[in-house]
Amino acid sequence: MKAKMISLGQHLALFTVVLLAGCTVVPGSYHSPTPGWFIDETETPQGKPLPDVVKVHAIGTAILDQKALPPQEKPVPQELNLSDKEYDYTVGPGDVLQIIVWDHPELTIPAGAERSSAESGNWVHNDGTIFYPYVGIIKVAGLKVTEIRDMVTDRLSKYIEDPQVDVSVAAFRHKKIYITGEVEEPGLYPVTNVPTRLIDAMGEAGGLTSQADWSSVVLTRGGKDYRLSLRDIYQFGNTAQNVLLQPNDVINVNPVTDAKVFVLGEVGQASSLQMGRNGLTLAEALAENGGLNQQESNASGVFVFRKALPELDHGIDVYQLNAKDAAALVLADSFELQERDIVYVTAAPLVKWNRVLRLLLPSMTTLLLGVRAEESLSE
Repeated sequence: MKAKMISLGQHLALFTVVLLAGCTVVPGSYHSPTPGWFIDETETPQGKPLPDVVKVHAIGTAILDQKALPPQEKPVPQELNLSDKEYDYTVGPGDVLQIIVWDHPELTIPAGAERSSAESGNWVHNDGTIFYPYVGIIKVAGLKVTEIRDMVTDRLSKYIEDPQVDVSVAAFRHKKIYITGEVEEPGLYPVTNVPTRLIDAMGEAGGLTSQADWSSVVLTRGGKDYRLSLRDIYQFGNTAQNVLLQPNDVINVNPVTDAKVFVLGEVGQASSLQMGRNGLTLAEALAENGGLNQQESNASGVFVFRKALPELDHGIDVYQLNAKDAAALVLADSFELQERDIVYVTAAPLVKWNRVLRLLLPSMTTLLLGVRAEESLSE
């Protein structure tokens, strides 16, 4: 009998060791704001250990005061921060100039009822030159209209006393901007002598479609992409986003279907959600996915994972909401999600323990059956 008890005790001790070991490897993914939660903390060729690039922020009551205020203005790169005073159109091949010499109609090509100024003007040839009587062939590409006027005036003064010359662009055909994506009339639009800003370009393209993501407008200039927000301009008056456009700029308005957030963990149903034109709050994202799983979720472990801005010294921002008090969900409704955010609800400690037991139960059953078999043989 004593031998049986020793045998049973040995098996139970072995099972306890296995059980404790199993608790260190809980199935599924979890997150804790405590440093060292990532299993591999060694430096890798791919970069720093994951805990070293994570910064945790609490979603607290201060967000309620921020909700009543417009969002903080998003800075634009210095190279986009141009003033209208710095803008001046320069002529290029394809443009049509209209040159008028007052009191000398013979030098001015008339524009009649059947000929517009664009048709009757001086076409700038591919080599950047035009021909004008008494002046001859002159290079005008890359010059402002005021510089062309001074050049024509200087040369005509050899033949006409004190000539009064006026030069304007009758047709702008050399420089263009490209507007694509979710606008009513995508296409090429000329750059003129009037400064064109982002809102002006949207107006020329007929405005946004119903599927446009007005918070995600991509400006491509010189091979580099800049993300701008029409929502910040229209809804919050952030004029910094209304940048001055340059020739050959490409403006693409993304469809709203591309803006998604991901809801994972202990929620009704894990899925990806479209943000919509007016954005998405943390509370809306949780509600769309069935809310917190009341039996398995840890209400104090509601996290939002977000890739940090490139200029910051860390790589991932983690925002934590403690929703044990249901009133704290008001904070969730004040927390605006951003595109590609990951909302994660971790499991309750008891749920983790139960999952370990479920994994070890087959082993425990086999162990106990083995003990009973040994007892039967010894009898």
